[in-house]
Amino acid sequence: MSEPVPITINVNGRKRSAMVEPRLLLVHFLRESLNLTGTHVGCDTSQCGACTVLLDGSSAKSCTVFAVQADGSEVQTIEGLADGDELHPLQDGFWEEHGLQCGYCTPGMIMSAVNLLEENPAPSEAEIREGISGNLCRCTGYQHIVNAIQHAAERMAQS
Repeated sequence: MSEPVPITINVNGRKRSAMVEPRLLLVHFLRESLNLTGTHVGCDTSQCGACTVLLDGSSAKSCTVFAVQADGSEVQTIEGLADGDELHPLQDGFWEEHGLQCGYCTPGMIMSAVNLLEENPAPSEAEIREGISGNLCRCTGYQHIVNAIQHAAERMAQS
């Protein structure tokens, strides 16, 4: 086993330092070391997107990144989206448009959508579907997720 190494990652606006095994995945660092369990482990093969977070502003599947690779980076998880009691427009959109059923894919889906709307504030339905194509949902059939993202895009354009 390798010797632990020091890392410091800014997670949801807060510097977090730890000693980690070099092969510790970012998803496990977030869940087990920081107790940020909104980032889900779905497949461990980067196929489902349940572990998606924003890494330096871009969506990344945290099961494909070692925590040491994120040293010095900015990471945003689903826990960092809301502003106190005020939901992020995407969280509100998923609530208002019934964009979830079991909810397992929801955090990763929302984080991918955050990245999508930052890059394209007014995406078409086809662009939304492409933007979330790395995230799998086994329950909804995707239409309500697309509606939720459109709802958020409209709300964000108004503010």
